[in-house]
Amino acid sequence: MTHAAVSSADHSSVDSAAFLREGRAHLGIELGSTRIKAALVDDGGTVLGTGSHAWENELVEDSWTYSLDAAWDGIRDCYADLVRDVRERHEVELTQLASFGISAMMHGYLPLDADGEQLAPFRTWRNTYTADAAALLSRTFALNIPLRWSISHLVHAILGGEEHVGRIDTLTTLAGSVHQRLTGRRVLGVGDASGMFPIAASGTDYDPELLERFAALDEVAGLPWSLSQILPEVLTAGQGAGSLTAEGAALLDPTGALQPGAVAAPPEGDAGTGMVATQAVDPRTGNVSAGTSAFAMVVLEGRLSGPREEIDLVTTPAGHPVAMIHTNNCTTDLDAWLGLFSRFAELIGHPVGDEELYGALFGAGAAGEADAGGVLSYNYVSGEHQTGVPSGRPLLVREQEARFTLENFMRSQLYGAFGALAVGMEALLKDEGVQLDVMYAHGGIFRTQGVAQQVLADALATPVAVGESAGEGGAWGMALLAAFTARQQAGSDRSAGSHRDDRAPAAESLSDFLAQQIFASQELVTLHPEESGMAGHATWLEGYRTGLQVERLAGEVLD
Repeated sequence: MTHAAVSSADHSSVDSAAFLREGRAHLGIELGSTRIKAALVDDGGTVLGTGSHAWENELVEDSWTYSLDAAWDGIRDCYADLVRDVRERHEVELTQLASFGISAMMHGYLPLDADGEQLAPFRTWRNTYTADAAALLSRTFALNIPLRWSISHLVHAILGGEEHVGRIDTLTTLAGSVHQRLTGRRVLGVGDASGMFPIAASGTDYDPELLERFAALDEVAGLPWSLSQILPEVLTAGQGAGSLTAEGAALLDPTGALQPGAVAAPPEGDAGTGMVATQAVDPRTGNVSAGTSAFAMVVLEGRLSGPREEIDLVTTPAGHPVAMIHTNNCTTDLDAWLGLFSRFAELIGHPVGDEELYGALFGAGAAGEADAGGVLSYNYVSGEHQTGVPSGRPLLVREQEARFTLENFMRSQLYGAFGALAVGMEALLKDEGVQLDVMYAHGGIFRTQGVAQQVLADALATPVAVGESAGEGGAWGMALLAAFTARQQAGSDRSAGSHRDDRAPAAESLSDFLAQQIFASQELVTLHPEESGMAGHATWLEGYRTGLQVERLAGEVLD
């Protein structure tokens, strides 16, 4: 199979330099759970520069959060890193962009007042204390409303009588908040909006019937606002979402070099950018994004049998229905274990770099027994709704007769990273009978070629494809959405001084744009599930399900 990973054409350094000097490049910035990343691309998706900034969430007063000050410090540092990279690669000072887009972790709670000031700490998707609110909404809507959705967090605050609720002017996401400050527009891409409140069948706006049901709840009576007033406007991929203002340019680049005017793409969630970065936007395709959390997105051909707690119904950035399997935990505990091995290597006088360390230990995992020899790993740094674990504690446990080798330990760690995801995907693929031709995967865990990819293929009994962008997909996916927006706007708005291509078509689907302009000629590695691997994983998963009782008890007795 062929498929584009990063680019559709080769560009000489002279061409790229001219492209950059003319202000024709497209920028994507994604605020992920552990890194803020930037990718700058040309019209064909070729990466012209990258930047990054490391950050971490904090547990403050029993809530997982990131401060907005830390977010902005990180965004500026990430952009400065991108500028340095462009200067070193192309000997060009970055002063102008054709388009840009902001992406971030979906869901959570970020209320603002009429002046745009934050009313409460940003409560991330990782918080699971919204069970009562989510249950109330699920009953009211006859639809599964997940704990992490923004509407669940809002109702949690209402039920708790939190003082700030009456002063809410805008309820948004992290991406929406950043976009608003850069452009002055209070909007969201439909993919990100679908993690706030259910989207209508049209795929273009919030469900009006469910908005009415919400308004009829006794619990919200007397509030000085309606939900439709405080939620951001919904936009689909390619629609204009404003432009970079002078104030926004100064926020992004305090040196003053960056000029305003770049076209803004609708801000999106990390699930949507992952779908774009892997071209998983058509029915019978899906993608897995693996990082601190993991989620699988499967584009649906038809309706499911009914509401299911394991499955969220969201959308692609173009508004097509998607079944989402989300897990709160993925690589955090695995990274911690590998950090322990790295420290051991330092102590014995043989330090190793991350690439070598991960390659060696992932290779050991690939050589482990297919059932991991009776070794079980639970990566639950936080609670995990997919498996009914309210409060997570990372746990390694093995049977008395287990074959506890490094190979089996690492095999179990890799299985554990996708353990909760495998449980959720069974509901979709087996119970609901959803058909998949291929799952595209991206995230740092796939950078070691073939190992985590084969594990996932065996776990899902589905071919898994990985491209060159697997480790850096989100920011690149957002940059592609920015390029698509610039291309779409060129067809309807040929304003003087624009750097858009006047030959661009006025109307083009996101699917066609990705297939024809980005993913037309590039290589992709696809691994198919193996019989021995599927059988071994099934045995391991059975033990994993049984051992969940131990994991739940650990959360009860260990503070």
